[in-house]
Amino acid sequence: MSKKINTQNKSKEKTSMKPTNGKDFSIKIGKHEFDKEKLLNVLKMMLTARTVDNKAMNLLRQGKTFFHIAGAGHEAVQLAIGLSLDPSKDWLFPYYRDLATVLTAGVTPEEVFLGTFGKADDPASGGRQLPVHWGSTRINIPSQSSPTGTQYLQAVGTALASVKRGERNISYVSSGEGTTSQGEFHEAVNWASREKLPVLFVIQNNKYAISVHVSNQTGGKDSSIAEMMEGFHNLHRVRIDGTDFFQSYEKIQEAIEYIKSGKGPALIEADVVRLESHSSSDDQKKYRDKKELEEDLKNDPIEKFAQILLAKGSLNQTEYDELKQSINYEVSEAADKAINSADPHTGEAEKYVFDESGFKETLNYEFSSPSGNKIVMVDAINHALHEEMEKNPEMFIFGEDIEDGKGGVFTATKGLSTRFTKKRVFNSPLAEASIMGVAVGMSLAGMKPVVEIQFGDYIWPAFQQMKNEMAPMRYRSNNAWSAPVLTRVAVGGYIHGGLCHSQNIEAFFSHIPGIFIAYPSNAADAKGLLKTACRIKDPVLFLEHKGLYRQSFAITPEPDDNYLLPFGKAKVVKEGTDITVVSWGVSLWDSMIAAKKLEAEDYSVEVVDLRTIVPLDEETIYKSVKKTNKVIIIHEDTLFGGFGAEIAARIADNCFQQLDAPVKRIAAKDAHIPYAPILENEVLPSRDEIYNGIKDLLKY
Repeated sequence: MSKKINTQNKSKEKTSMKPTNGKDFSIKIGKHEFDKEKLLNVLKMMLTARTVDNKAMNLLRQGKTFFHIAGAGHEAVQLAIGLSLDPSKDWLFPYYRDLATVLTAGVTPEEVFLGTFGKADDPASGGRQLPVHWGSTRINIPSQSSPTGTQYLQAVGTALASVKRGERNISYVSSGEGTTSQGEFHEAVNWASREKLPVLFVIQNNKYAISVHVSNQTGGKDSSIAEMMEGFHNLHRVRIDGTDFFQSYEKIQEAIEYIKSGKGPALIEADVVRLESHSSSDDQKKYRDKKELEEDLKNDPIEKFAQILLAKGSLNQTEYDELKQSINYEVSEAADKAINSADPHTGEAEKYVFDESGFKETLNYEFSSPSGNKIVMVDAINHALHEEMEKNPEMFIFGEDIEDGKGGVFTATKGLSTRFTKKRVFNSPLAEASIMGVAVGMSLAGMKPVVEIQFGDYIWPAFQQMKNEMAPMRYRSNNAWSAPVLTRVAVGGYIHGGLCHSQNIEAFFSHIPGIFIAYPSNAADAKGLLKTACRIKDPVLFLEHKGLYRQSFAITPEPDDNYLLPFGKAKVVKEGTDITVVSWGVSLWDSMIAAKKLEAEDYSVEVVDLRTIVPLDEETIYKSVKKTNKVIIIHEDTLFGGFGAEIAARIADNCFQQLDAPVKRIAAKDAHIPYAPILENEVLPSRDEIYNGIKDLLKY
């Protein structure tokens, strides 16, 4: 059962302090003693955080900045967290209100203001992210984003990486109470609890998610997040007064001790106060009454802490006032220095969407030709994974049902968990967001995660992690962090799979900068592209048409283990002079059948296999179109919004003068894929439809 510690009557709980009087005043908190110097440093750090908040809001009111989210009222528990972690080895996933935490960890006020002003030297993003979206390679803070809850699964990923490597690191992750309504939070706690991972979850409960009260967010007893998580085995839970530094520090130390013992993760619900509105674009007076705001002021953590020092004689009022004045000066100086620093260069707005190190270009492509025994596509994929796992000990494979003896629903991963053990090849929970979020976290730790999503139809729970986290990681961190996750997905119809086992998804993902997309049509290309995807330093979505896994016309001689194919290089699979057909996946083979039939009628059809959607090999397409002067694009996805529309638009832009006919497309009808074969055949492009479409354009 879960470890339950004091989740009720939090305000009555007292820290076991042993104070002495006078100038030698000190406080012992658990095993740690805070003398006068340490206590004054805590006060100074809390005041610094508050002063930075106030300065940022004043700058905004002056029209010098555009956005700020304050952490006022959260400082005590944040200081306790920052003092309890080792930023040289622990992982920090702070949320936007975690100002005091990151300052304690080592972020400077000047660095905060560099982000506030969106300056080139902003270490978090180089001016690409909103302010208070933390990131630092120096302090082990991966680039953080705006969507609430995405950081939780990534923290689980870094914790899993630490365990796999035999390291004793803690992954700290925090949010407000509202975020605990997100599924990714619950998935993260589930994964961490199941595997006893070293994760410190901290919920900073200020009772409001913008304007929505906590009572409308959680079903926990007394609106408690800690109570809500009671059922999680191995989870140490505690609810504390987060405005009390001493209690916060003591309970965080206990939680860390529990984590380091290997018993499991810990969750701390810290009750705090929100002294400012949600953000600079909010006004909490519209939905909070005056009495409530006044009560919060009485629990200001800084004043509570200062009054203890004043009462014990460790600090007098004059010293307190002078300390505040000194900090005001330091913070103002930091802000002035930041505002006068250089702005980002406009020419760098498109930099770092992908890796620009040149590594991809150094790989030895097409070193050999496929000449081995004939092989079906699914086995070629399996062999590629075996070979790359052997070459890279930091490569890990996981997903649903991928272990032996299942070996994946299509057997693409058979033999891998037996050969490389379940330490490197393992089943995940049935949760696509978990798979992707954990993979992102592992990649941030320097590993190469290769994940399997069973069907393209079920990738959508993972879309958040892919769109907002994985794809922009390099860009939003100004090349400081990257998430080169390889995602394998079975896609496509013609298998009588109905609405939920037949989707093509390339058009959706082609719209996202920062993801390479491969879509091979045969065994050799699948192996060569997959091996490249395992090695490059960018995220890759690897689409495998399940109708080609064991299809005879997709069989090829097997390439050897040195065979790599470059991304962004299409292949002219049949040369011709009268018309160009651009296609990929199953549609490529249907186009080839039509082309050979037309050849018997004295037409010369050139067929181009894209092989990769992103990057798109425009050069090969344009060269072919300028030769044949006619082009038709054929694909399985829907006509409206399908990727063929993008290709057609680019051809129109770049080859208009060479065209002797309109650019045509053949694709699926704009409907879902039904189950009944007669209906499925009506929606998806047929071989007759493809043949007639090409022939009609030839006659234009």
